[in-house]
Amino acid sequence: MDKKLVRMTVEEYIDTVASSSPAPGGGSASALCGAQGAGLVTMVAGLTVGKKKYADREEAAKAVIEGGMPCVDGLKGQIDRDTEAFGLVSSAFKLPKETDEEKKARSAAIQAGTLTATEVPFDTMKMALEALRNARGLLEGFNTSAASDLGVAALELLACVKGAWLNVLINIGSLKDRERAERFRAEGLEILAEAQTLSDEIYDNAMRFICE
Repeated sequence: MDKKLVRMTVEEYIDTVASSSPAPGGGSASALCGAQGAGLVTMVAGLTVGKKKYADREEAAKAVIEGGMPCVDGLKGQIDRDTEAFGLVSSAFKLPKETDEEKKARSAAIQAGTLTATEVPFDTMKMALEALRNARGLLEGFNTSAASDLGVAALELLACVKGAWLNVLINIGSLKDRERAERFRAEGLEILAEAQTLSDEIYDNAMRFICE
């Protein structure tokens, strides 16, 4: 793909996802969810800064913005990284396999590509979890007119973690290094559990202000 996904218009990106091409797929879509969620968190913090009603939360909100922008930028980068990782695996499977040497080289390339295709969504999970941890800094007080935006942020970041987790799982089954595969699985389950807890907490907090 010549054009970076993040450089496309929204319409171009969605049309590309909706095409018959296998990439961008769920991993890139998950990263986009995460970038949007992290962005919404910084937006809510930005809407809190400078408001007299939330003057006591000014510094905390500024800290959320400072901690949130690296999450936004990191997750934006994962959108293309995931598609590029898929390309590595796809290219490896197309390598020649006529001789024993070619078969060996092809197998090694497939494993290297699969490892990258596992590491990228795993990193996406970690970035989205960090964004959720950062979002928790708003729970002591934020501009409640943006409560729905914070709730959506929680949902998008959890969708990012869960979607990326699916991509980790589908790849670790093909890793020959079973010890490494099990480390991905164990650490991924820990990330998933913490992300679920944080997302629920943030979402429920947002709902409290919306429904009161």
